Amino acid sequence: MIEVNHLTKKFGDFYSIQNVHLQIPKGEVFGFLGPNGAGKSTTIRHLMGFLQPTEGSCFINGLNCREASATIQQVVGYLPGEIAFIDKMTGKQFIHFIAKLRGMNDYTHAEELMHFFELDASGLIKKMSKGMKQKVGLVCAFMHHPEIVILDEPTSGLDPLMQTKFIEFILAEKDKGTTIFMSSHMIEEVEKTCDRVAIINAGKIVATETITDLKKRKSKKYMLEFQDEQELTRFLDEEYVLERISSTKVMITIMGDLQAFLHTLSNYKIIDLDVISQSLEDIFMHYYESGGA
Repeated sequence: MIEVNHLTKKFGDFYSIQNVHLQIPKGEVFGFLGPNGAGKSTTIRHLMGFLQPTEGSCFINGLNCREASATIQQVVGYLPGEIAFIDKMTGKQFIHFIAKLRGMNDYTHAEELMHFFELDASGLIKKMSKGMKQKVGLVCAFMHHPEIVILDEPTSGLDPLMQTKFIEFILAEKDKGTTIFMSSHMIEEVEKTCDRVAIINAGKIVATETITDLKKRKSKKYMLEFQDEQELTRFLDEEYVLERISSTKVMITIMGDLQAFLHTLSNYKIIDLDVISQSLEDIFMHYYESGGA
């Protein structure tokens, strides 16, 4: 449904993105992660046909994104990172304005979305908070039942409770078979909603992984407190990656077979054990800092 082939955009001597390659099948929720300035929004603007690539091409549902941008914009749901509103309109007037541009006469689904996102759209947009404006954008992106949706930082400005509702909403859209391309800084929403994720840094894709594979790489750290120093000394002969904290405490990192680790612990006198899980954010930071090495 979405195909990006060796996409490159150069502004003067600066490469905003370089040789970006992505393929997203129907029904997949695809996360696009990277620090600010990594090239996420530039890639998305090419998908919407707003930019002419220096090299490469991108397609949505078989249509060239630059050549068929008007057709694509009619059928794709899109939430930009920075939404351009008409401030003198109310939220509802703006939603109806966008609906009419799409040729819509039935506002039933728009009303359902406003209710779900707890949006009172009767006020003037210029007086709305960032979160309220974001909800207006989300309604506009989904009200025409699009098969493909492109979201640039969709939960920006939303409070934690509404971020949770957004995750619930995306999972429901996923069940319907909607194809969703979503850039994000929110590790939790990516972990809970996405099938795969591409990590972009300095304009280049440094990794494309399934969320399942990333979760398998998550390690767990355990803080172990032994009954006495002799017990800890005896444990040091085991082949584990560990850091000695005190005469009776160690921090140990475990990846893989937890059962074998628990079996080993049964041979020692331990008075306390704390679990410290590695987050997906820790894994992503490895890619950001090392360029995927």
